[in-house]
Amino acid sequence: MSQRYIASCSFGKDSLAAIICRMEQGEPINGVVYCRIMFDDKISAEWPEHEEWIHSKAIPILESRYGIKTEIVQSERTYKDLFYKTFEKGSKVGRIYGFPLIGGSWCNSMLKMPPIKKWSSKQQGYTEIVGIAADENKRVERAKLKGQILPLLQYGVTEAEAFDICRNAELLSPAYRDGRERLGCWFCHNMRVAELRRIRKEYPALWRELMELDRNSPVTFKVDSTLKDFEERFSAEDMQLTLWDF
Repeated sequence: MSQRYIASCSFGKDSLAAIICRMEQGEPINGVVYCRIMFDDKISAEWPEHEEWIHSKAIPILESRYGIKTEIVQSERTYKDLFYKTFEKGSKVGRIYGFPLIGGSWCNSMLKMPPIKKWSSKQQGYTEIVGIAADENKRVERAKLKGQILPLLQYGVTEAEAFDICRNAELLSPAYRDGRERLGCWFCHNMRVAELRRIRKEYPALWRELMELDRNSPVTFKVDSTLKDFEERFSAEDMQLTLWDF
């Protein structure tokens, strides 16, 4: 059986730039695997504009332009399922998980890795292609140990250049706007304060979802701050801006 090459893709700039570079160099990619994470049964973990773009534009372009089909894998559980899951052992028996701990996050290990491992176990051997930029030194070393193919390192493509490659190929997500350089789950507890402020302003329905979880979580969203703290901070900022109008 000939060697198979599968690209792991989040549809962010780096993973797409890796696919574009490899295809432009005439190197094979036999398929793409994308892990879709859900906040609840209806709301995706992706930023809304990124979610829509992935399915309406990016996936169709990969197939029509490059002949690459995308396989979507997804956990049967959602973020909220695990948020409200109760501990069954130890000193926290009966308590819900709540928000993930900064230093011990359950998101990746319980929502992303299981469906990927399940999918991988059914494959008959393949080499994984990942999008890690040439200037991401720590990630590059880890990927080398796993035997992954790194097109961006191979061709010396930096994170900044990955933007240009995707933009020129008309495969840059609209979620990259207003200074946003990285994408991830919109409810990630590792996000910067500026992104929290943006959720509250631009996606009020999602902010309300987070505030509801905040009221129930035994774990604070940030190490030293609840989302209620941020709500009060942002409200004060809004008030200050309003005062400047007079």
